[in-house]
Amino acid sequence: MPTLKIDGIEIEVEQGTTVLQAAEQAGIEIPRFCYHERLSIAGNCRMCLVEVSPGPPKPAASCALPAGDGMEVKTNTEKVRKFREGVMEFLLINHPLDCPVCDQGGECDLQDQSVAYGLGNNRYSEKRRIVKEKNMGPLIRTIMTRCIHCTRCVRFAEEIAGVPSLGAVGRGENTQITTYGEQAFASELSGNVVDLCPVGALTSKPYTFKARPWELKSTETIDVHDALGSNIRIDSRGRAVMRALPRIHEDVNEEWISDKTRHAVDGLSKNRLDRPYVKKKGKMVEASWQEAFQIIANKLKGLKGDQIAGLVGDLCDGESMYALKQLLNSLGSENIDCRIDGSKVGAKHRVGYLFNSGVSGIAQADACLLIGTNPRLESPVLNARLRQRWLTRDCKVANIGPAVDLSYKVEQLGDSVAILQDILDGKNNFAKTLKAAKKPMLILGTGALNRSDSGQIIKLAHDIAEKYGFVKGDWNGFNVLHTAASRVAALDLGLVSKKGVDGILSGAENGTIKVVYNLGADELDTSQLKKAFVIYQGSHGDEGVKNADVILPGVAYTEKPGTYINTEGRVQRAQRAIFGPGEAREDWTILRALSDVVGKTLSFDDIAELRAAMIKDYAHFGQIDQKPNADWAEIGVAGKVSKDAFELAIKDFYGTNPIARSSLTMDQCRDAMASLAQTEGATGTNG
Repeated sequence: MPTLKIDGIEIEVEQGTTVLQAAEQAGIEIPRFCYHERLSIAGNCRMCLVEVSPGPPKPAASCALPAGDGMEVKTNTEKVRKFREGVMEFLLINHPLDCPVCDQGGECDLQDQSVAYGLGNNRYSEKRRIVKEKNMGPLIRTIMTRCIHCTRCVRFAEEIAGVPSLGAVGRGENTQITTYGEQAFASELSGNVVDLCPVGALTSKPYTFKARPWELKSTETIDVHDALGSNIRIDSRGRAVMRALPRIHEDVNEEWISDKTRHAVDGLSKNRLDRPYVKKKGKMVEASWQEAFQIIANKLKGLKGDQIAGLVGDLCDGESMYALKQLLNSLGSENIDCRIDGSKVGAKHRVGYLFNSGVSGIAQADACLLIGTNPRLESPVLNARLRQRWLTRDCKVANIGPAVDLSYKVEQLGDSVAILQDILDGKNNFAKTLKAAKKPMLILGTGALNRSDSGQIIKLAHDIAEKYGFVKGDWNGFNVLHTAASRVAALDLGLVSKKGVDGILSGAENGTIKVVYNLGADELDTSQLKKAFVIYQGSHGDEGVKNADVILPGVAYTEKPGTYINTEGRVQRAQRAIFGPGEAREDWTILRALSDVVGKTLSFDDIAELRAAMIKDYAHFGQIDQKPNADWAEIGVAGKVSKDAFELAIKDFYGTNPIARSSLTMDQCRDAMASLAQTEGATGTNG
């Protein structure tokens, strides 16, 4: 390994490390604009120039210079200062002096570095160039006169998002960054280019002129729009959420988030439930909490346990689900289910419903079999991990299910379940790839879990994993990709009834189930619940309220502390950023108050006591931010599989939950993508 000196500090680095990376390891800051640790090296901006000896007499770009043995690097000499002042002067030649009205103001790399390394005056008197704004869709606002051609956005689109629709046209001072045909940036990860842009050329269109960074209160929390559990920061002002930004978590989302995570926050203020309602003479009318609770208590009086059921939605936190389970159990009911999407996955063996390799484990896989999933829509950030692994050419990816554009090439095996049997029998060519792989993995999606023959599909996947060495040593390549943020925690809590969701719905329809407690379950048709007495508790007026007899206003994920477990089984804690509207309350507190009125008082009075009780019953809920290792077990049910082709679980990425469906920004995204698809279909292009 090479050893070099940087500003007199001797440091040993791995072969292939650049001088800039070596300086960071030594704790020395070198300014940069174009360099980003997750993107390829471009060497465009020249801001990272340093003196190097032995070597060429001219300054060297440290981002593109490999560290060599015996090299001596100087980053703070008078010469280097002159280099940086000169580069900064050229960068500012055409940059407009619009910091007071720029949304990047206060968190702009160019501002910071011009203060730290700039000359302090301008010798350029010629006319500045003006570049007209580009259309990049409803999420990205462009002021391209500010652009310094660092090409971070272009490299992100090509390398991470896998949608090469961004590029440069023109030459010299006429160079411009734009999308193909000035159409929308067709990626579920497009908003990340705003974070990457160092100068305010690309800013958030929905956030334009909404707030300044110094006005905002930042809260570190967890995203619930998919099951990945991306680490995010919620910026709020007063009682309004202004934006969501990514936090770095190397093992989960690195530093990326999906457009839904970032921009569906406007749905938090729309279509909200802010007070209790009860049905009187066929109409919903406002009521007090006590009146709503008393009506529920009267309805529950005298009912047997099997006449009461509970449904749990996709956005619920662990605390509220635990409280609901305790309440229904105290009433004698075991009929509580979380599998709103029709999933048949069981809760007996944890290994059967986790992403066991871990999200970061994707980087080790050398073969991947996708079964009934479209990770690009079900978990865009996880899909970007798959793409990064595919780019190394060390991992072959095959798909069983409908052919979709995943942003990387896959071997399309077909959409028949029978292909799994062929792979198990060694009749399919991809079986050879799996057999030769050292760390193979498979990903079972919701499209494989919500069928009538899901038990048999799980069994086939289990047998493939055993036959081809998916589970060995510290490697477990059997993975389930969920789409609901609440699902793993709910399965851990055992919220799987013998009747299943279909049984609860049919029981409500035929009258055997009299009362249904719906905790935020909006992803199902509630028309079968018309004959039952339905209590809906949630944050938005969505599908769940349509056939409700009592509505109890809960709060959204940004308005409460909560425990979530992501698809890999990692326990994460969300924090409250703002308070909910009107009389909306945290879900567990509603259940605790209701338990008093029905005479089945729960054993906890605050969230600390609730969490202590939950951890006592389910110890792993206390193991925060740790990827678990579940024991391998026999899962699935042997039997014949259906001839029906796989159907994917998510068809509308921008409308998967009540918050997203209430978002005007998500509506605009849906319209933009539909328009782009029509344009591409008419012209035969694929930008």
